[in-house]
Amino acid sequence: MTVAGDADRLFMARALAQAERGLFTTSPNPRVGCVLVRDGVVLGEGFHARAGGAHAEVAALDAARAAGADARGATLYVTLEPCNHHGRTPPCVDAILAAGVARVVAAMPDPNPAAARGADRLRAAGVDVVFGPLEDEARELNIGFVARMTRGTPWVRVKTATSVDGRTALVNGASRWITGAAARADGHRWRARACAILTGVGTVLHDDPELTVRDVPTSRQPLRVIVDRHGDTPAAARVLAGGNALVVTAGAPRAGAWPGDVETLALPDAGGRVDLAALMRALAARGVNELHVEAGAKLNGALLEAGLVDEILHYVAPMVVGDAARGMFERAVPLETLGDNAALAWRAVDRVGADLRLISRIVRT
Repeated sequence: MTVAGDADRLFMARALAQAERGLFTTSPNPRVGCVLVRDGVVLGEGFHARAGGAHAEVAALDAARAAGADARGATLYVTLEPCNHHGRTPPCVDAILAAGVARVVAAMPDPNPAAARGADRLRAAGVDVVFGPLEDEARELNIGFVARMTRGTPWVRVKTATSVDGRTALVNGASRWITGAAARADGHRWRARACAILTGVGTVLHDDPELTVRDVPTSRQPLRVIVDRHGDTPAAARVLAGGNALVVTAGAPRAGAWPGDVETLALPDAGGRVDLAALMRALAARGVNELHVEAGAKLNGALLEAGLVDEILHYVAPMVVGDAARGMFERAVPLETLGDNAALAWRAVDRVGADLRLISRIVRT
């Protein structure tokens, strides 16, 4: 097995750039890019655009053929181990072997047990296989897919927007707009990459949001999920318009309460509330990789207390509104010591327009 070098990292970076082209479109499949190279010359490249379409390896091989290039003896750089199973498309391993590729460099193994072990089959056929170049970057790109495959739940990202003193709205509920236009557009990009957007009935009743992607171009809208213990979401709520919505209750939904194209799911816990852990498993079973949460302090706090939050996407506006206004996370049981806090690790701090974007992750112990 050849050790990866600088050239491998260079071409893998190019493959990752290809993979990012599918950021908004590949769900529930992973985002994968591929570059085919011989003697330092790119013969073809491509990415997986959508479920049911050509995988990245096939797209790159097809691009090479269209350019009149022969892949025999070439090196194939791919951001995820080539698949070795029949899904909606044949195994990518078959296409690689048929093309005569001599070497495959993959950023990371496939976490999907149904598709994994493609490297073993390639090696058995005499192909040199290398793992590792830019593995961390590849995992980040597919953090939700990895979560769903390895633990059976989506990657849960809670989005908040506050003043400097951590307030999401005034006492009377007014919150439009705490952040500026650039931050709101950035928030839509995070919506667009998610498979589903989660909110609570309180947000629906107070703000009547659409929870759609509008500020960035996309061919796919995430599923809208409303946690609604008693089934109080109005039939005319904008979040239900056009279907693509799931109302999750703690009891049997009232017959005819919502339009026919709205799905319902009853997931009660022992206390008569919505079982949030069961909801995460149900969403994973539907192919949800990344779950984007835009909710109020009560649902945010419940998710945090249940240990279901992975990441916080937090926008901070340059303003102070005062202590009496609303916060981000409401705990059912107040902390008695600071040692019981939900510890975070900073991932990134960036300026977006006039606001700051802070990304942090829950520290698991």
